Amino acid sequence: MLADPLQFMKTSGKNDPVWVHTEPYSNRPRFSQLDRDLDAEVCIIGSGIAGISIAEQLVRRGMDVVMIEARDILSGETGRTSGHLSSDLDDGYTAIGKLFGYEGAKVAAESHDWALKHVGNISKQLGIDCEYRQLRAYNISQHPKGTKEHEEDILEMKEEAKFAKEIHLDIDYIDNLTIKGWDGKPDQRDGNVVSQQATFHPTKYLVGVLKWLEEQSNFQCYTHTRMTSCTESGATVPIVDVHLGSKKVKVTTLNGRTITCDHAIQATCVPLQKLSLIAEMEYHRTYCIAIRIPKNSVEDCLIYDSAEAYKYVRMTACDDEWDYIVVGGCDHKVGQEDEWDERYKELETWVRERFTRAADVDYRWSGQIFEPVDYMAYIGRNSRNDRIHVVTGDSGNGLTHGVIAGRLIADEIQGVENPWASLYDPKRKSTLVPKLPSILKHDVQINTQYKRFLQSDITDVEDLGLGQGGVLNPTAATPQAVYKDENGKILRMSALCPHMKGVVCWNNDEKSWDCPVHGSRFSAEGVQIIGPAKAGLEPFEENAKERQEVATEP
Repeated sequence: MLADPLQFMKTSGKNDPVWVHTEPYSNRPRFSQLDRDLDAEVCIIGSGIAGISIAEQLVRRGMDVVMIEARDILSGETGRTSGHLSSDLDDGYTAIGKLFGYEGAKVAAESHDWALKHVGNISKQLGIDCEYRQLRAYNISQHPKGTKEHEEDILEMKEEAKFAKEIHLDIDYIDNLTIKGWDGKPDQRDGNVVSQQATFHPTKYLVGVLKWLEEQSNFQCYTHTRMTSCTESGATVPIVDVHLGSKKVKVTTLNGRTITCDHAIQATCVPLQKLSLIAEMEYHRTYCIAIRIPKNSVEDCLIYDSAEAYKYVRMTACDDEWDYIVVGGCDHKVGQEDEWDERYKELETWVRERFTRAADVDYRWSGQIFEPVDYMAYIGRNSRNDRIHVVTGDSGNGLTHGVIAGRLIADEIQGVENPWASLYDPKRKSTLVPKLPSILKHDVQINTQYKRFLQSDITDVEDLGLGQGGVLNPTAATPQAVYKDENGKILRMSALCPHMKGVVCWNNDEKSWDCPVHGSRFSAEGVQIIGPAKAGLEPFEENAKERQEVATEP
């Protein structure tokens, strides 16, 4: 399938996620491009679950909020998640406890539990029909019963259940779990059962919150309004957690408009900046499919296995006769693998072997995960800033982390003491020392990517099929990102990521250019879709420049 230039203004890839099945892009609120300079108390950059949750909290507290989005509303990673809401965190509480101690692990559990319940409370309060419900989560071994590996998994799960129960998670280890609909031969079903977890339709929920925000006089939103700089100036005097004085933040957009505000929040998955925080995360692609199953034939639950690139499962509505099993996993580092079809096939095989009534695969797509070295998101004041705040490092729990950010950032701006703040503080350093080996290993992997500066993926543009791309480096000096569109027209751009000059890789699954250094991604035409890069790939020819302009027109 060929790439639609306008697709990347709606979502971060060529493949549509399952959520458009019942909530098409056309249902999303429409906003105009910013065409004048503004003053506001708060400017939020980004319109995913973090940005919208922060807006909801601040608007309720009476603050004047402006939200800007570089593309369409909800065009980022929120709409490409699997919709799990869990306080049973991916990395496990025994690992979190070793880094942050008992109290830190307890705060993590408490804050994520609050977040998943807050989504339910808001959806009820605003009358949002978003399939929200609480249910059980099953953590199972990745290995079949009767194997040594299964027994080793079980020992770890029992240890995890013991510690998690101490920090008040509703969790129990159970042998021989029964999961309705799992009738296939592979049997891994010993593991932990966690009650009072949740799931929902993420874009239905956020569209509902946005429609409420639209009705509030102290909220404005502008799309196709790309931030190019966010700078703080002036002086403040810190008194407790409130910073008093004349400091202001100036947000400048690509079309030359400015927003002058008291506080700015970068809720852009990853801050659009050089290395602060960026070097403390790894960047992964994760894969999902939605496969039909007869309605009500499978228990409505969450399932996770114990693999490092683990499988994760949930149910969602399809129609009157069918449900969808949504299963994801098979993660890898951005730009460092190209066996996309094999990953989708692995997910499909996994489902069919266990749920034998599975029918057609209707959706397959991928998303991006931002993995902090110490498991917890970074939420709060950016380093060396008093009035610029960040939300990043979703760690596979981006939906609950985004909702937590709503409360944390609103409290921080208003000087309200929050007992969760230190756990998520972007400036925390105490956990970095024990994670230094992981950081150094990641740095070595990053540095090896720069050898691609002298390499080519293709030897000639004739090697490319329609709708395909590759890196061409005829002079071993200036690598070119070359894309052949659906009409055979060639677009040539710099293959150097504007962030730190990594050489991008062609992602033929999502029809994008992906940077293996710090995870920035660009559409086939070179339009920036995921940071930390602020700008797109530099066009080498006029036709490439024109295509970028057409793709980003409001």
